[in-house]
Amino acid sequence: MRRKPLTLTLATLATAALTVVVAVPAAATSTQAQITTARNNGVAYLKTLQAPDGSYAGAGLSLEWAFSAFAAAGTHPVDVYPGGDTTKNARAAYQTHLGAASWPGGSPVVTDYERGILNAYAAGIDPARVAASRNLIADVVGYWQTGTAGYYGPPANFNGTVFAVLALAGAKTQTGNARIPQRLLDLSVTRIRNNQHNDGGWNFNQAEGNPSQLAAPSDIDMTGAAMAALCVAGVPNTDTDVVQAKTFLKSKLINTTGAFNSMFGANTDSNGWAVSGLNACGIPHQGVDFTTAAGRTPIDFLRAQQMASGGFKYLPSDTSPSGYASVDAVRALGGGGFTAAPPTPVTAGAPRWVAASGFTAGIPAKVTLVVDNGTTVLPCAVTFTPTAATTTLGAVLTAAASATPTGCVTAVTPNSGTGTITAINGLANTGTTTWKASRDGGTPTTATRGGTITIGDVIYLRYGS
Repeated sequence: MRRKPLTLTLATLATAALTVVVAVPAAATSTQAQITTARNNGVAYLKTLQAPDGSYAGAGLSLEWAFSAFAAAGTHPVDVYPGGDTTKNARAAYQTHLGAASWPGGSPVVTDYERGILNAYAAGIDPARVAASRNLIADVVGYWQTGTAGYYGPPANFNGTVFAVLALAGAKTQTGNARIPQRLLDLSVTRIRNNQHNDGGWNFNQAEGNPSQLAAPSDIDMTGAAMAALCVAGVPNTDTDVVQAKTFLKSKLINTTGAFNSMFGANTDSNGWAVSGLNACGIPHQGVDFTTAAGRTPIDFLRAQQMASGGFKYLPSDTSPSGYASVDAVRALGGGGFTAAPPTPVTAGAPRWVAASGFTAGIPAKVTLVVDNGTTVLPCAVTFTPTAATTTLGAVLTAAASATPTGCVTAVTPNSGTGTITAINGLANTGTTTWKASRDGGTPTTATRGGTITIGDVIYLRYGS
């Protein structure tokens, strides 16, 4: 419900006979009850899109983004199943899909794995432990660009770096720890900052170092994603670049509808991405900044796009709902960024998280390794063939000689045994300044070749005191 313009009569304050009418935008025009109803009806619609085998993901462009919407809206994907058959729940189908040797196809790109991380996490599948031979975190890290540190995948495809940060920073461990060292994330944060256009936004292509691209108009969708990536990586919403992004989005509001004026026209997907960016940064999407003079907000526009089925249409002129538009709208209305931790399931006996419990002897596996000498941070994906359910740091470092990308480990002392590691890449321990190891954001301890490494670990080797 919208508030009427506030009329302030000075005479009533016993000051004068003048009357001043001040139009004040409403602080929020969609009530929480209305938002909740729209969200829940959207969830009900998304459930109707599930295939008979329980799947949402399939060949080509698929609806797996529904998992991020379900989680943001408070529905665990394990609680989504067709015909009352809990064995065909959406999470089980997705874990099988991601773990298949044939996935993601013959010519994968980094965004395939990033999409997998964001949605596996929302589905309650540990993305580093999808299966004994599937570690999505390591898959993404393998696309690190050593020559242009901070980028994942070809720098020209800037969206690959934005979604890498959303995935690597957003998908926490099962206990809520940050998996990826902040010093590594910060390199990508710098790249995102360097790609911000003069108008305060971003688009899908690289702009860094290109004055004409930096001066080009920004895109609503990518601005939402890029600002979300900054905030998920630890940048506060008071940061200058985040404020500039907010100002850009604010400038694109359409007064009469509350929609963002996208280069594709006012549409649900662009609106959803922008709202998800605001959500990720903790910026009110119905606050003063995002309520127009006519009293309209981006949430008003999303609600207006919802149809009787509960689905959302893409364009205001459309006459039928779109699955993708519905996903983006539900995720935004649920308060989500571009992924969300799964809620507690309601299905009896269903765990919140599933994960492979250990390596399988003889089956090639990957782990993520980050080597930080105090000056340079080098990440890589290490592929090796385990001989047991766990392995050792020494075995990982030996295999790292052929890691992707190359160069994260060139020499280790000692090169055998189980003892303390005294030098990596020619940099030796001295006094209290030594090599230390941690796993999945845990407490650093003295790095030893015999240290235990378990499936899916992010191994951080840092030189320092």
